[in-house]
Amino acid sequence: MPNPRFFSRLCFTFFLLTSLPAARANPAAEALPPGPGEVNIGVSRLKPLKLRSGPVNYYTVIRDPGGDYIHSSYKWPLKTAVLAYEIPGRLRGKVARFSWKWRAVLLPKGGDECIPGRTDSAAVLYLVWRRGLRWYSLKYAWSAAGVTGMVCGRQRGLFSAQETIILESGPGSGGWRAAELDPDFEFRSHFAGGDPNADVPGLDGFGLMSDGDQTRSPSEADFGGFVLTYR
Repeated sequence: MPNPRFFSRLCFTFFLLTSLPAARANPAAEALPPGPGEVNIGVSRLKPLKLRSGPVNYYTVIRDPGGDYIHSSYKWPLKTAVLAYEIPGRLRGKVARFSWKWRAVLLPKGGDECIPGRTDSAAVLYLVWRRGLRWYSLKYAWSAAGVTGMVCGRQRGLFSAQETIILESGPGSGGWRAAELDPDFEFRSHFAGGDPNADVPGLDGFGLMSDGDQTRSPSEADFGGFVLTYR
């Protein structure tokens, strides 16, 4: 796992993506009818964060009758790479639910998101928000070890705030697990003291990753079924 400044670099890259016209989301998504509704995000829409990833893209889109998905296969000593998707401007501030499916294929040996120096995971999903110049990110991990639901890696800075949540732990059954989050609830829980009336910035994007660079271990996972439910 990258050093503690990784999340800040991740957020900075999202800033670049949202600032450069060439990197903006598909214009067709801006023409969506008024909510409520759902948007299925095709796995091919996620792109490497080239400015903040290593030179090797170890993610592959797998075409499958049951639904296309992304397969990640990290091998030491590759540099960590991240895939990301920018939420269309039309939907920011209106996302009521974000759901996906994932499965751990190969857990990094000795990985534990809440132990410094061992923060590698088979699967990670990030949610990222921005308010002015300050970025907020939550890292949801399928960790090799650790207690499900544990929160760690808390960081607070002038321009960024981050936390890690162990959403899944251990090998599981080897099958797909469904996950669903309410971004507003998650933001308020982690960055606003649980205040149900706290103002929440629009969800800016999400990213995914598999890594094993701290434990020097191979790491593999699958991701798919990305759906935004909007108001």
